[in-house]
Amino acid sequence: MAVVVDIVSWILLIVGSALGIIGGIGIYRFPDFFSRLHATSITDTLCAALILAGLLVQEGFTINSAKLLFIFVFILYTSPLSAHAVARAALHGGLKPVTGADDAEDAEDAPPSKP
Repeated sequence: MAVVVDIVSWILLIVGSALGIIGGIGIYRFPDFFSRLHATSITDTLCAALILAGLLVQEGFTINSAKLLFIFVFILYTSPLSAHAVARAALHGGLKPVTGADDAEDAEDAPPSKP
């Protein structure tokens, strides 16, 4: 039984870590701020959830697993809210999202738009 718990735990930890790396690649590959923010906020939440799930499976039913559940709920609520707040601040600051294929090529060279 311990071998099954270890295998499930390691699968969750590895998939969560891979999603974290994919989110990092998304920061580098996407053309504008809003695409990068979307890539990182989605993968960050799922990455943390899978890593915490792997730790929960490894830990079993103890007080530490209750603490991990509280951390998971905190991240589940705060990560999307913080991404939304950052996106709203960028829009309020005058940064315009790239909307077309022609704009995506120019987004890397052009400075942020000001109102």
